[in-house]
Amino acid sequence: MLQHDSATQPSFDAKHPPDPKLIDACVHCGFCLSTCPSYRVIGKETDSPRGRIYLMDGVNEGQIPLSPATVQHFDSCLGCLACVTTCPSGVQYDKLIEATRHQVERNHPRSLPEKLIRQLIFTLFPYPRRLRALLRPMGLYQKSGLQKLVRSLGFLKQISPQLAAMEAMLPPISAQAFQDTIPELIPAQGERRYRVGMLLGCVQRLFNPEVNDATVRVLTANGCEVVVPRSQGCCAALTHHQGQEEQTKTLARQLIDSFADTDVDFVLINASGCGHTLKEYGNILADDPHYKEKANDFAAKVRDVQEFLAEVGLTARLSPLQDAPLTLVYQDACHMLHGQKISVQPRKLLRQIPGVMLREPVDAALCCGSAGVYNILQPDVAEELGRQKVQNLTNTGASAIASANIGCFVQISRHLKLQGKEVPILHPMQLLDYSIRGINLSTILETSLFDRTSTRPTPTSS
Repeated sequence: MLQHDSATQPSFDAKHPPDPKLIDACVHCGFCLSTCPSYRVIGKETDSPRGRIYLMDGVNEGQIPLSPATVQHFDSCLGCLACVTTCPSGVQYDKLIEATRHQVERNHPRSLPEKLIRQLIFTLFPYPRRLRALLRPMGLYQKSGLQKLVRSLGFLKQISPQLAAMEAMLPPISAQAFQDTIPELIPAQGERRYRVGMLLGCVQRLFNPEVNDATVRVLTANGCEVVVPRSQGCCAALTHHQGQEEQTKTLARQLIDSFADTDVDFVLINASGCGHTLKEYGNILADDPHYKEKANDFAAKVRDVQEFLAEVGLTARLSPLQDAPLTLVYQDACHMLHGQKISVQPRKLLRQIPGVMLREPVDAALCCGSAGVYNILQPDVAEELGRQKVQNLTNTGASAIASANIGCFVQISRHLKLQGKEVPILHPMQLLDYSIRGINLSTILETSLFDRTSTRPTPTSS
């Protein structure tokens, strides 16, 4: 390989570059190739985990420049962590790609269009109030017919494929998106077993608020007093996955502070991408002398809500969701399956609902293409992965899809519509909630989408 001139070519800096010891653990066996979604779509060695590790090593050694061509291969990674699960050598690719993305954001000068779209994402999505303000004109945009016109003309994709992808992901906006109706304290039903904190999420509270309502009802029905701090903001998952180091640390500190005086036994989250990042707070704030210990203590309390309920057990009575057996297919979100190693627990909970039959899809461990904001930044690869995921899920013949991550929900919902497939997609907490309340799903399963315009029951405070 040719040596590059470090004086003129950008490279990694000395602040936590990809660890050579972790790089050397890769023996380039190729087991990761079949499970890597970007490699399966793009088909290039440099867009596989072992190819990227080779590039990391080359940049570390000064043999490969941190050029736009090199960064493109790092950007094509979804960060799904399937390779971590698959690797027989135990390569910690998650730590390598995290360190690399921090380096890229500090040392790689992106083009103006890239800078603008990323600035839009990182100044909007992690801040629910800002996003909510934008949703008001977006609601008018949808209802006025302008959205239909813009999509039919197709000019937005010519201007910016990323902006077009962002617009395409916009789900129907309900009236509930404009208000937070969950009280700060919701008492347990019957004897209190636990006092738990709950995160609302940034995108989920706006685009699918029914999930948070259902989660509160399930928790309180199973003896949990639920605390929902008003001051809570973004968990920093989105910024963390894209190498926005300082913004991530700021958001993490703010969230830790918002739960500081709540005296909760656990902090629960119902979105897998958020949960994985929350559990990493100790690593994210490892260099912060004022927050390192706080971060470790906070992370030790974090549980995915399905992980928690499977561990402590359900006490509420469950009823069948419909008269006939209900066939469900559970969609494994990547940061649940590969990041948190949670797979059995959601299925265990769903099987406790009388009459539920679970079916497993082909390539269950393959990413749907959402991956935070990957489906915006890398729309072509994400499109193919979304198409494949929906095809595999619906090929099971299941009556409904259970998915526990807001990004997956938006991605899969869109591709169900694109393929003309009328299969409802519901969060497992919604299914448990309906079962506890004795709601029959027959009318819902006869439609293509859950009726999000109906009045939703609101949890009551003490």
